[in-house]
Amino acid sequence: MAFFVATGFGVGLVPFAPGTFGSLLGIPLYALAVFPLAESIPATLTIVAGLVAASCWVAGIADRSFPEHDNGKIVIDEVAGMLLALVWHPPTLLNVATLFLLFRFFDVVKVWPANRIDRRLGGGAGVVLDDLVSGIYANLAGRLLL
Repeated sequence: MAFFVATGFGVGLVPFAPGTFGSLLGIPLYALAVFPLAESIPATLTIVAGLVAASCWVAGIADRSFPEHDNGKIVIDEVAGMLLALVWHPPTLLNVATLFLLFRFFDVVKVWPANRIDRRLGGGAGVVLDDLVSGIYANLAGRLLL
């Protein structure tokens, strides 16, 4: 079950651009689970923290099943990063499209400290935390652009 969740319910098994599809999976999750509670900062933080913790846990389980660390089939990290990119932004088409592109940019480029986390931290936290940094960068860049 954890492997299935870590692969984004199978989205990560797509043979091309699994991270992009995993990021897209974060959008409806945000719209259904996070945005409805956006007016309550404690509720939003609780939901996001719970989803991040669950992402680290399932990514750790899935990571152990692959010969290399942070296999591209694990996309729960992109889902979690996309959630952070979107948090407290209204889910308009312009916002979602812009934040998606910003997140993908930061996820691919791996701006410090994401690049350091990606290289040095193992386990589920190592899989997820670099994407969380990218999500925070996308969120902040979106605040400047939108």
